[in-house]
Amino acid sequence: MTNASIGAERLERRMARGRDFLGSETAILCGAMSWVSERNLVAAISNAGGFGVIACGAMTPELLDREIAGTKALTDKPFGVNLITMHPALFDLIEVCGRHGVTHVVLAGGLPPKGSLEAIKATGARVIAFAPALALAKKLIRSGADALVIEGMEAGGHIGPVSTSVLAQEMLPEVAEQVPVFVAGGIGRGEAIAGYLDMGAAGVQLGTRFVCATESIAHPAFKKAFLRASARDAVASVQIDARLPVIPVRALKNAGGELFTAKQREVAQLLDEGSVAMAEAQLQIEHYWAGALRRAVIDGDIEHGSLMAGQSVGMVTKEEPAAEIIRALMAEAAQALEKRAA
Repeated sequence: MTNASIGAERLERRMARGRDFLGSETAILCGAMSWVSERNLVAAISNAGGFGVIACGAMTPELLDREIAGTKALTDKPFGVNLITMHPALFDLIEVCGRHGVTHVVLAGGLPPKGSLEAIKATGARVIAFAPALALAKKLIRSGADALVIEGMEAGGHIGPVSTSVLAQEMLPEVAEQVPVFVAGGIGRGEAIAGYLDMGAAGVQLGTRFVCATESIAHPAFKKAFLRASARDAVASVQIDARLPVIPVRALKNAGGELFTAKQREVAQLLDEGSVAMAEAQLQIEHYWAGALRRAVIDGDIEHGSLMAGQSVGMVTKEEPAAEIIRALMAEAAQALEKRAA
C-alpha cells in the first residue's frame, strides 16, 4: 500500500463514525449561517458529500416549511436543520422538521428548553447539540443528545469564550467515546481536520470556508469582503451592559459593529425603564443580528450590515464550487495522515 493510499484509508477510518452518524460521504458539516445556509448552499454541500444544515434563525414555521421543501427539491442526500433554542415557536419548528422527515436537528444558542429534545427524538430525528463547556456537554449527553458540536471562539457568528484547540483537548478525551463529537471554530484546512480526528473527533464543522462557494447566494460584495479579509479582521463584539448577557458575535470590522453597540444601549435603556423583560430584550438583540446580517448577505451593505466571519476567513482565497472545497479539504487531510504514516 502506498503512503498516499494509507493516508486516504486512515482518513476513511477516522471519519467512519461521523459519516455513519450523518449518513453522508464525509463527516464535514456546514455550519448554519443565517441567510447563507439556505437551500442552494445546503443542497450543494450535501450533493458534494458533505452534510448541509439549514439555518432556521428567526424564520417562522411557514418559512422553514418552504425552505426544507425547497432543499429536498435540490438534493436527495441527508441534510439537517439548525434551530435556535430561544425561538418562541421552537416546538412548532420541531413539528415542521418532523413532518418533512428531517433526519438531524441541530440545537444552538443555549440549553434546550424542557421537552425539546424529547419532541425532536419523537419525530425519529437525531439531536446534535452545541456544547461550549465540558459540564454542559455531560448534561446534554445525560439529557439525550445524540451528538455534540464543540465550537471555539475562532468561529464566526455567536461565540463562546474558549478557543477550539483548548476545548478539543479538554472535552474530546472525556466525551468522544460516549457520542460523536464534531469540532468547529477556525478550521480552514484539511491538516486541522486530520488533527482533530486524531484526537477523537468524529468529524468537523466549517462555516466561513463555504461562504464564498459558487452556490452560496451571498451578495458579491459580501463575498468580496471575505476574499479581502485576513484573520485579524474578524473581531468579537463587545458587551456594554453586564445585566444584558449578550453572547459575543465575531464579524469583520465595519460600521455595523458600532451600530450594535448603539443597539445594546437602546435595549439596556428599555430594561432600565422596565418596558421590556429580559427574554424580550435578548430576542430584540437576536432580531437585530438577523436584520443586520440580511443587509450584508442579501443586500450587499457591507458597511452597515453584519459581516459574520470566523478567523479562518484569511484562508478563503477564491470563489469555487462547494464540491471543490470539500475535495481540497479531504485531500489535505489525507496528505497530513499520510505524512504521519511515513
